[in-house]
Amino acid sequence: QVQLVESGGGLVQAGGSLRLSCAASGRSFSSYVNVIAWFRQAPGTEREFVAYINRSGGTTVYADSVKGRFTISRDNAENTVYLQMNSLKPADTAVYYCAATHYSVAYDAGDYRYWGQGTQVTVSS
Repeated sequence: QVQLVESGGGLVQAGGSLRLSCAASGRSFSSYVNVIAWFRQAPGTEREFVAYINRSGGTTVYADSVKGRFTISRDNAENTVYLQMNSLKPADTAVYYCAATHYSVAYDAGDYRYWGQGTQVTVSS
């Protein structure tokens, strides 16, 4: 089993920054998880891939919509993955979820077995 807990969401003005955290735990974490990703979902839309990072942190991948503005990183000593979000736009408003998978490459939500509960990010104009 793997447990994921997100934090760091909130309300911010356009152009501002937030840092999200995803704390991972569970006895299967080290053996099962290769990639941790961030997804987001706005009301009435499908869950959208944002970024992922591999086990070592040496590989990161971003959606085009956030490239150059968001940075994903991890602290393996703390089993925590971060999403630094800069130059935020109202279109970034959504519930942000972290997710874990055993795949080494995964962009689709269906490839992720474990999910956190989500954290709300609201960007005002």
